[in-house]
Amino acid sequence: MVDRSLFIEAMRHVAQSVTVVTTQGADGCTGATVSAFSSLSADPPSVLVCLRSDSRIGLAVGRNRVFCVNVLPEGASALAGRFAGRFDAEEPDRFGAIDCRHSRSGPVLSGATAFECTVDQIITHGSHDICIGNVTAITNAATPPLAYMDGSFHIVRPEGAS
Repeated sequence: MVDRSLFIEAMRHVAQSVTVVTTQGADGCTGATVSAFSSLSADPPSVLVCLRSDSRIGLAVGRNRVFCVNVLPEGASALAGRFAGRFDAEEPDRFGAIDCRHSRSGPVLSGATAFECTVDQIITHGSHDICIGNVTAITNAATPPLAYMDGSFHIVRPEGAS
């Protein structure tokens, strides 16, 4: 096994899209900033997100059996911070005063490209659940995504662009 600190240091240099995963249902409405998101298959259209098993969002997705992955657009770092819990002491309602629409899977945040999903499988690995979702609806904002790497937010530009 590789040393944990070496793994974390190497992962700091991997750029990730910044997403907010939301869910709503009998277990309520909640959301959290998540970077572990990926497309899985086009046949059937499916994605996966990795959520800490004991987190509020992880537990809620497990019970609600639906989730929505909102890929944040560049310039949305304050929204990412809000759903990371940075302002929970001042504003415990993460959805208060933000622009979103509610869907069966969870809130769709304004300006985000969103993948609404029903849970197909949840696989536990270590401290996290790998949540595989079948995509039931898409909101394609067609905007450049916000990225995160080495402890800070970045914007994505084609190589050679100024």
